[in-house]
Amino acid sequence: MKMNMGKVLLGGIVAGIVMLAIDFVTNTYLLGPRYVAEMEAFKPGSSAAMMAGNAKFVYPLLDLILGIVLVWIYAAIRPRFGPGPRTAFYAAAAVWIVSMISYYGYLQMGMMSAGLWWEFGIVGLIALTIATMIGARIYTEAIPS
Repeated sequence: MKMNMGKVLLGGIVAGIVMLAIDFVTNTYLLGPRYVAEMEAFKPGSSAAMMAGNAKFVYPLLDLILGIVLVWIYAAIRPRFGPGPRTAFYAAAAVWIVSMISYYGYLQMGMMSAGLWWEFGIVGLIALTIATMIGARIYTEAIPS
């Protein structure tokens, strides 16, 4: 069965918007201040450098791309695991594992503490799962021709 790319894009954009909202709350109120403090302790000025230039446009764009990837993975594994929240969680978990491996480098370099790494990991898994479940509700298979 063919993947419905229009629904992947639509569901992915919705999932990306959900990620944007969750990231805003997380990075503004929950973990952002601690992350900035730990980065500044690692290298003064690094948090300002992270938000310099076109960062205000790039980070939201990355969330939208991430949303599309999440729904694309969901659509790809849906024929094997069936539609629904469990499959959406599997797609979110796959992306979460890869992101935790990537962010482990920050922990190893001393840019964040182990506690903050785990907090970002837990919040990230919740955010990815919610975004994928919402985006997956929009996705439907293409009608066979």
